[in-house]
Amino acid sequence: MDTNYNDERDIKILCRQDCGNAPKKIILKDFVIASVKKEISFIAETISDNIQWNIIGYNKFQGKESVIEMLQQMSSRRMLEVEIKTIITHGNTGAVDGKATYENNEKYAFCHIFLFTSAGKNGKINEITSYVIKS
Repeated sequence: MDTNYNDERDIKILCRQDCGNAPKKIILKDFVIASVKKEISFIAETISDNIQWNIIGYNKFQGKESVIEMLQQMSSRRMLEVEIKTIITHGNTGAVDGKATYENNEKYAFCHIFLFTSAGKNGKINEITSYVIKS
């Protein structure tokens, strides 16, 4: 596993090394990492203007500005670690699952289902459906 540390937020990132020949897998890995580290400029470049993010059981966010605002206001609890277990892509779809651990040792399992604007390597993330449960 690759392990990276963010000096600014000290979030440990665990992710299996991939062969690197699937551009959408790299985008999804980088997107998940950017979302937990609140790297807003990367997020803004990766999502479409009309993005819809449905976090099941919580809320639905429509449009780039709404999604960016939600990410900026995410939980104030300190996240210690994110483990990305699986990244799957095919055509204009993709999925990422893993778990997040917070400083109070609370753990959450997550699965994000992605729909891109196109199957091409320049497609932007247009829709996300997320399932997050305490584990």
